[in-house]
Amino acid sequence: MPEPTRPAPTTQALHTVARIGPFFAVRTDPPGPAGPRAEGYVPLAEVYAAGPPAADRLEAAPPSLRHRYTTVARRLGSDELRVAASLSFQGLAGRLWSLAVGRAALTGQAPDLEPRRLWWHPEHSAPRELWLPDADADAPPVPVDPVPAVALAERVRAAVIDQHLTPLHRVAAAASGLSGALLWGNAGSALAGALGVLHGWLRAPAQPGDGITTEDREAATARARTLARDLFATEPLRSTGHWSPGPRPTFRRSTCCLYYRVPGGGLCGDCVLPRVPGR
Repeated sequence: MPEPTRPAPTTQALHTVARIGPFFAVRTDPPGPAGPRAEGYVPLAEVYAAGPPAADRLEAAPPSLRHRYTTVARRLGSDELRVAASLSFQGLAGRLWSLAVGRAALTGQAPDLEPRRLWWHPEHSAPRELWLPDADADAPPVPVDPVPAVALAERVRAAVIDQHLTPLHRVAAAASGLSGALLWGNAGSALAGALGVLHGWLRAPAQPGDGITTEDREAATARARTLARDLFATEPLRSTGHWSPGPRPTFRRSTCCLYYRVPGGGLCGDCVLPRVPGR
C-alpha cells in the first residue's frame, strides 16, 4: 500500500485552484493590525444572522446583505429588490461552489469554509470579495490520503449547503420575498456553472505554472464527475433542473433567476423559459 502523502498547505492549494479563474480564487493574505473589518469585510456568519421581524422585509436583513442588494441593483440599473437579491444569491453561491468543488476535484480534500472564518465584502466582486486570512489553520498535522469520492461529496455538501446556502437561503427569502424554489434553482445553476468552468479548464492544454500533472488532471476530472452526480442526486439540488446526456452534459434549470428583468438583460443559457416574457 502506498504511503499517504501530505497535501500542500491550504494557501498553496487555494492558489492552485485560483488558476482556474476568478470565481475559484479567494484572498489569503494576512490582515493588517485592525483586521478584515477595517477594510469593509464581515464574516459570512454575520450575513446569515437575520434580525428581528420588521414591517419592511429588507429592514430585518443584516446590514451587509442590504448593502449588497443596493450595490447590485445600482450596478444593474434595476430598481427591483428581488432581482438584485436573486442575482446576489446566485453570485455568492457560485463563489462558494467554485472554491469547494475546485479544491475537492484537484486535491481530493474539501476546504474548511466555516462562516466565521470566511470574510465577505458586500461591494467587491470576484476574486476579492472573499477573504480567508487564516487559510492554513485547517492544514492537516499528519499525512492524509484523498477522501473517498462518496465521502468527498458529503463533505462538500456540508461545507457549502449546510454551512452557507441553507442559512443564506433563509435570510434572502425573508428579505426579498423570493420563492425558495427560485433560490435553490440559483444554487443548482451556480454549481452547474462552476462544474462547467472546471471541466473546461481540466480539458484545456496544460499551461506553465498550472501546478498539476496530466495524471492529476485525469484524477480531478473523475472526481468532478462524481461530485456532479452525487451533489445533484439529493435535495435541495435534485429538483433544481436536469442534465442532458452527451459528451459534455448540459444543465437546464427548472426556475428562472429573473435576469431578463435587468435593463438590457435576456435569458441565461440554462433558463427554463423558452423566451423573454412579453417579447
